[in-house]
Amino acid sequence: MADAPPRAGRLRRALRAVGHSLRLRLVALFLLLALALAASFLGGMQRALSIGWKDAARPLVADYVDRLAAEIGSPPSVARAQALAERLPISVQISGPAVNWRSEPEPRHGPRELDFLRRTTADGHQIELGLSVPVWRERPRRIGWMTLAVLLALTLAAWGYVHRLLRPLRDIGAGARRFGAGEFGQPIPVRRHDELGDLAEGVNAMAADIHQMLEAKRALLLAISHELRSPLTRARLHTELLPEAPGVAGPREALLRELALMRDLVADLLESERLATRHAALQREPTDLAALAREVVDAMGAGPDAAPRLLAAPGLPVLALDPARMRLLLRNLLGNALRHSAGAARPPELRLSPERGGIRLSVRDHGPGVDEAVLPQLAQPFYRPDAARARAGGGVGLGLYLCRLVAQAHGASWQVRNAHPGLEVRVDLPAPAGRERA
Repeated sequence: MADAPPRAGRLRRALRAVGHSLRLRLVALFLLLALALAASFLGGMQRALSIGWKDAARPLVADYVDRLAAEIGSPPSVARAQALAERLPISVQISGPAVNWRSEPEPRHGPRELDFLRRTTADGHQIELGLSVPVWRERPRRIGWMTLAVLLALTLAAWGYVHRLLRPLRDIGAGARRFGAGEFGQPIPVRRHDELGDLAEGVNAMAADIHQMLEAKRALLLAISHELRSPLTRARLHTELLPEAPGVAGPREALLRELALMRDLVADLLESERLATRHAALQREPTDLAALAREVVDAMGAGPDAAPRLLAAPGLPVLALDPARMRLLLRNLLGNALRHSAGAARPPELRLSPERGGIRLSVRDHGPGVDEAVLPQLAQPFYRPDAARARAGGGVGLGLYLCRLVAQAHGASWQVRNAHPGLEVRVDLPAPAGRERA
């Protein structure tokens, strides 16, 4: 009974797989259709052939039985009956006052409608003829195995045909996943010129339009960012050179802060464009991530009550990282956590722990968190949730986007989740090749 739950679980998984697989459902449909056609054909033919054959064959069979009974003789001769059973595929059974013999070890008890196969001799013996059981038992068995083999062959052929028929759908699915990940270099192959081929061509055209639109948007942002750098630099210089006068210091400091925000925005836009390319150039070198994290935490200069806590496990491996980009990732994650920890009972936490030969980096605040529905959009460019994490808290929605790009450029996984309370961002930096542990 202990195996019942696993067996039931496997059955449910199998039924779920069939329900979610178009290929399996089509093969099952073809198989059921073949079985239904075979059953209908055999049933119909059997019905058609059974109508009237007994009436047509009865005189012929009765005459033949009379000849065989006469050949056995009266009284019946066992030797002639045995020779007859060996010469023809029939069975002979003799019962009476003097002779009781049968050609097969098992007695025959035929149906009542086959009484015309029985004859009674003049001396009171009854001779019953029938088909030889061993001969007619082996032949249906062979026919059954041949039928099963043909049915399996047809099923395999149907599976192969459906597998080949649905290959364009698999190509379209793989292409849609590539396009969703931002990889537009490889279009969907068009293998046939039918409805699925037209669908593949349509998806390729849509992907080309989306790629062109994204490239145009990136080019526009890059051009605007480049063009804004010089005016911002000149505006900051002119602001700093304003003469000292009563009432000027306050507005000048406010203007310098706004110019600094615009400068950071332009810098973040340029950095995001560099990291968003397929081959982001990283300046990798052996990096002690714990020491780098300590530098970033110390440089943030937060008050003692709000300073992030660094919890680094001992013996962390030294990984080949880009220190500048990792410093950007740590600074943005910790800054985001500090902005949303106002009034929280505990300060943000930065944890570094070993993970499969690499390092797991997680930053958690203890603020209000966000709605589960907006978690997938948090690392999108210029996205800011309406609740608790609005622009009034600082930032324009590029911080987490840049962090995700830095993590992906290093081959790391990226996860954002509600920690209840607060929000946790987890980055798993992979181990060097050949050092990954199970």
